[in-house]
Amino acid sequence: MDEAIKLPQFFLFFIIIYVISHKIFKNWSPKLKYEACSCFLSLFHGTPSVILSISALFSMIINNSTQNPKNPSYFAAKNTNFQNFALDFSTGYFIMDLIHYLVFKPDDVLFIAHHLATLFVLLTCRFLVNHGAFPILIILVVAEITSLCQNVWSLARLRKNDLNFAANLYDFLVPKFYVFYTVARGVFAPLFVVKMVLVYTSGVVDAIIPTWVWCSWLLLTVSGIFASLLWILNHWVVFFKEEMGKKQQKLK
Repeated sequence: MDEAIKLPQFFLFFIIIYVISHKIFKNWSPKLKYEACSCFLSLFHGTPSVILSISALFSMIINNSTQNPKNPSYFAAKNTNFQNFALDFSTGYFIMDLIHYLVFKPDDVLFIAHHLATLFVLLTCRFLVNHGAFPILIILVVAEITSLCQNVWSLARLRKNDLNFAANLYDFLVPKFYVFYTVARGVFAPLFVVKMVLVYTSGVVDAIIPTWVWCSWLLLTVSGIFASLLWILNHWVVFFKEEMGKKQQKLK
């Protein structure tokens, strides 16, 4: 894979997908349409980014088969062309989705902040230091592994009150999606962040990645995990309230 920057091409790709999404959901009410368009865009990023990232990670491991993947040097290694390809792909998506939120949902400060933080990590890893993509892509995999399920759940939630199929799909996914998301963001992500902290604070990356950069990566990653856990906790609360309401209705 060559060293050429693929970000412009990927950004154009997501622009096209975004325009198509507006055509698909043109008959939906504005409130539902804008969220649906974002979900549709995400469908073309989440799972593909997981596949690209995992492929890039294994490609690096295979090409350095004499080293142990647990070796801290992987955290400071120069980005491979494949890793930069994966970073460009995700950067193109987050820029497009950020524009969508700034135009149509500027009051969603939390989501906008999340996208800005993610872009900071992706762009500094790709263009500022061009090193350390290995742990960043692992975090990306953990974050996006639930994306397909989340987007299907979100689309079903938007139409569950007026479409039986959407209501049935929503009921099927809840709480399965909640469990999946909780395990990914509440177990695997924090465990890997602990690994990142141990490696970064050991000093092994200091000569390659500036301290302020990896400290920023850690701070933003931890903040993102915390926000994700608050989000899923809120949905768990709603779920249990609804379940209790259903049981009370049956007793009556």
